[in-house]
Amino acid sequence: MEVSVRLGDSLWYYSQLFELPLPLIMDSNPIEFQSNLRVAETVNIPGYELESYVIQQGDTFWKLSNEYNIPIDAITLVNPSYNPLNLPIGGEIALPRRIKTRLVNGKKEYHYEHLIEDLCKLKKTYPFIKLFKVGESVLGQDLYEIKIGNGPKRVHINGSFHANEWITSGIIMHFLNDYLHALATNTPLRGFYMYPFYHEVTLSIVPMVNPDGVDLVLKGPPESEPYRSNVLTINNGSLDFSNWKANIRGVDLNNQYPAYWEIEKERKEPKEPSPRDYPGDLPLSEPEAIAMAGLTERSDFSRILAFHTQGKEMYWGYMNLEPPEAARIASEFERVSGYKAIQVIDSHAGFRDWYIYKWKRPGFTIELGEGVNPLPLSQFEEIYDNSLGIFLASLYM
Repeated sequence: MEVSVRLGDSLWYYSQLFELPLPLIMDSNPIEFQSNLRVAETVNIPGYELESYVIQQGDTFWKLSNEYNIPIDAITLVNPSYNPLNLPIGGEIALPRRIKTRLVNGKKEYHYEHLIEDLCKLKKTYPFIKLFKVGESVLGQDLYEIKIGNGPKRVHINGSFHANEWITSGIIMHFLNDYLHALATNTPLRGFYMYPFYHEVTLSIVPMVNPDGVDLVLKGPPESEPYRSNVLTINNGSLDFSNWKANIRGVDLNNQYPAYWEIEKERKEPKEPSPRDYPGDLPLSEPEAIAMAGLTERSDFSRILAFHTQGKEMYWGYMNLEPPEAARIASEFERVSGYKAIQVIDSHAGFRDWYIYKWKRPGFTIELGEGVNPLPLSQFEEIYDNSLGIFLASLYM
């Protein structure tokens, strides 16, 4: 919601008027606003929207304030042209209302267009979030990172490295919406108030690493050549891409990282582009993998969580290079989710493998749900309920 500054207004006053933490308002507006507001400038108020109201006989701002539990001055602020004691019957005013419902519906076939729509809605409503383009896919679709908070603990979460695991993007966006709502309304998630984490944690999220692959699975082959012909050839002419894990060039993005990549290259069965498991001709050959590597290099993450499907388990060790705290975190993830924590698996060249290999910090691959990919949406609520504990534990552990 946007308001126009009046003489004497301040960000602190808005925080009191709308019952919002001052840092959320400060981070929702340009830094120069923090010390000097000018009359008639526009200020963003996070977590609110303006609702149209038709004036009835006997209405006053005082009456509406009591009826809708809105401070009188909040109504006055968003209706500067009205005399609060003489409202024209039939005229329309705006009522500032706190948003209490989810803006994101992750429970659907969550492709790239849905992601962009939801990011726009969340950025408009919760402008204290920061959006960064961190790279592009093969087809030129932007890869976005969302950042929330200003804390020294830097937690990174990502999803949809694999195309037919697109449900992970919807789950992550569902959590992001709930986290932002809890911050702006000071309401708890699983008994935890989120605002302290805003100062303790910088949360980084890349909800869809492989947008071209996700769209291929959900929407079919692209119109542009040579990619349409190439994916049809790789897929043996079939228009059923439900088994496709790779990016649009047939490279498995989670087999692209320089952590004993040569072992995976030698033993993986596909020796050329394939719907799954082909590690490419070189490590970090694909733009999506390069983007994630670059983001990780720049960001100095304290820990990373890569969400995949399926198996109701998580992997937390690599070559005995993980730090001792990784076992403690994995144990808590297991407790709050019911997922089995597994230290070692015979795998290399994954994003998590590389992160642990290079930084010796906690890294986790979380396998959501169980069954055959792509998992059905009928599992969405159960998956979200189980994974919410992991999301929250990643912040407080």
